[in-house]
Amino acid sequence: MRHSGTESARIAVAGNGSAPHVRRMGLLVLVATFGGLLFGYDTGVVNGALGPMRIDLGLTAMTEGLAVSILIFGAALGALGGGYMADRIGRRRNILYLSVLFILGTVGAACAPDWQVLSLFRFILGLAVGGASTTVPIYLAECAPAAQRGGLVTRNELMIVFGQFAAFVINALIYNIWGAHPGVWRYMLVIAVLPAIALLLGMLRMPPSPRWLSATGRHDEALEVLRSIRSAEEALEEHHELRSLRPSNPQDQALWREPWVRRLIRIGVGLGICQQLTGINAVMYYGTQLLQDAGFSAGAAIIANILNGVASLAGISAGLLVMNRVNRRWLLLGGFGLIAVLHVLVGLAALWMPDTALKPFVVMSLVAGFVFIMQGSVGPLVWLLLAEIFPLKIRSFAMGVCVFALWVANGMLTFAFPPLVAGLGIGPTFFLFAAIALGAWIFVWRAVPETRGVSLEKVEAGFRDGSL
Repeated sequence: MRHSGTESARIAVAGNGSAPHVRRMGLLVLVATFGGLLFGYDTGVVNGALGPMRIDLGLTAMTEGLAVSILIFGAALGALGGGYMADRIGRRRNILYLSVLFILGTVGAACAPDWQVLSLFRFILGLAVGGASTTVPIYLAECAPAAQRGGLVTRNELMIVFGQFAAFVINALIYNIWGAHPGVWRYMLVIAVLPAIALLLGMLRMPPSPRWLSATGRHDEALEVLRSIRSAEEALEEHHELRSLRPSNPQDQALWREPWVRRLIRIGVGLGICQQLTGINAVMYYGTQLLQDAGFSAGAAIIANILNGVASLAGISAGLLVMNRVNRRWLLLGGFGLIAVLHVLVGLAALWMPDTALKPFVVMSLVAGFVFIMQGSVGPLVWLLLAEIFPLKIRSFAMGVCVFALWVANGMLTFAFPPLVAGLGIGPTFFLFAAIALGAWIFVWRAVPETRGVSLEKVEAGFRDGSL
């Protein structure tokens, strides 16, 4: 088979991992995804810190619920504000500001003398988490080559999952070493300041998004950035495509009235809500309590909960291997279908298995299977699609709107899960999750288009003319 000059250059570069622009792109991804690591750690650490925190601060059921959920509602607002700011001041600068919020929120929460101060700084952490959940995937998508975009953007989800796994492991280690100390939860929280500082220092050396630069009319600067993360030929070719973009102006807000943009918002909001209501964060936030309800002792549950972190990490690692090889739609459909089956199996095991020593291990294994499938398909794909489908001029804010809906759904689930399990039991609760997964499968089949291997500019053109 013969290749064009451009194709040959790409093939040569793809095999040359030591090329300066390849190393630069790899460093950019590593640094930016510290935002994902903080997202994962700050949402997962409460899973093990809540028990000691309850005793040390004298939390009631109400103040405990507020301390857990306020981060989520802060994240919803942070997603909206972060999306707006990323369009206004740029993706890189917004991540820098978010890193400062991560540091402030982490130190403040770890030093909190009472639940009021704790809630205030967890709200600040929520703003940072929500802003990062919107801005980091877009920054990666706009810097990544089209052929590698799926894998590179999904590395942020890998870091989110690794952050949650790290929280589970660190919680278990600290609890088993210093569990008798009344302030042991403070050690669990404060560790997150280290990746927050790494994010701040690292982003000072990273370039702005070339697509954001082009959208603001700074084409020469965009070319310089492209030359640092692409081969010379690829940089010129991509820059030529970006030159066709006109600078942003106030009339761009008229895009919100376009039917094809409203369709994208519906798709994005639907994907965000479907991702959350399958129950993944109920497991990641309340996994220890869920395992106790299944039959484990308190000490065994906090250790067994590490399996959910392992399954999550294994799932996202498997997802990275197939992300650029399998169409987005088929991976989503397969993911939601398997999730529905596993939820039914969890429900059946919880309801009909006899209360023997085996039962909690069966429930734990099925829940871990759900986590594996979720993090290998639906979890990263939703974040990837949200970073891909919106037009450049409103990309960050449009994604912020969808991520706002995602975080609101997350908050509703966080509030509803404990009373659901208390009132209905594990079995009926997971049957409800299975019904939601089935509805999500139908939604994806009818509404979600395919974007794999298509440049962001061609994705936008395809939605505009109705070919996608």
